[in-house]
Amino acid sequence: MENKKEMRNWLNEFKLDHPFVIAGPCSAETEEQVLKIAHELKDSDVSVFRAGIWKPRTRPGGFEGVGEIGLKWLQKAKAETGLLMGTEVATAAHCKLALEHDIDVLWVGARTTANPFAVQEIADTLKGTDKIVLVKNPVNPDMALWLGGVERLYAAGIKNLGVIHRGFSTYQKTKYRNIPEWQIAIELQNKFPDLPLIIDPSHITGNREMILEVTQEALDLNYDGMIIETHIDPDNAWSDAAQQVTPAALKQIFKDLKIRKVSGDTPDYENKMSKLRANIDVLDGNLLDLLGKRMEVAKQIGQVKKDGNVAILQNTRWNEILGKMILEGEKRGLTEEFVLKMFKAIHQESIGHQEKVINS
Repeated sequence: MENKKEMRNWLNEFKLDHPFVIAGPCSAETEEQVLKIAHELKDSDVSVFRAGIWKPRTRPGGFEGVGEIGLKWLQKAKAETGLLMGTEVATAAHCKLALEHDIDVLWVGARTTANPFAVQEIADTLKGTDKIVLVKNPVNPDMALWLGGVERLYAAGIKNLGVIHRGFSTYQKTKYRNIPEWQIAIELQNKFPDLPLIIDPSHITGNREMILEVTQEALDLNYDGMIIETHIDPDNAWSDAAQQVTPAALKQIFKDLKIRKVSGDTPDYENKMSKLRANIDVLDGNLLDLLGKRMEVAKQIGQVKKDGNVAILQNTRWNEILGKMILEGEKRGLTEEFVLKMFKAIHQESIGHQEKVINS
């Protein structure tokens, strides 16, 4: 699959002067609930109304969606509001029912993207469709798996494609429900700059209070739109209550978001940016020099351990370094999350150098 300007055709056809928006409840619960939310959103920046019809749950026994009857509620909402309708599909049966009920936007969820057999089944069922089909990133941070899902759909003759960044699972305790791992989405964006990229701040944060912050960060990174879970009574939602916002709160988010220009267009801007980027280039070079010197010391440590027949990994020492660096990082305005990632990478590289010395 090659990047093509035509990948943006479906998005350009909306002729929007604002980011593309998909919004609606995590789950369709009742006909009244669906219609009430849809009517609240019809005169806003929302282009597509979303509602979960089938809800995959981590453990059995919870609410797993209303099923096919909910598609009829979406049909009625479309007729009454004029909004396009969207939902998540995970099986061939879901796809067939969604097509039968003229659902306009379908997306492959994170759990499904992680299963190439399931994605291929969906691609075969939707072959040649003119519906908009979006692919959420897989649960784990795997670029190849994410792109593989898009490629399977593309190979099936589906041209109206896009991706949704909903964050990645982690065993670490962070402020996010699913950590963004922004660099993965940026890498995808660099490979396919014309493939529409949509942020899902609801699933990244798991917290309605953080929706604006994460959405703004995504728009600052040139994302094309957002999918935000919106409920008329979020606290009493049947699923994912904490991450849903009211229609009024969603509209306020639209007002508060700052839409940046893609690039500056004045000599003063270009002059300032040129100087700052030159400074960054010098600092990046210095960073690499320091890291190179650090690895030379790591090799010397490896030799001392080899001579003393001592194991490479010293957990007590490592934990001391990590704790100290987190505190030092905070003094310099660096987040704990960033310091952890950086020093874990440095530690892994150091271990690699020591292993080469010990095994030589």
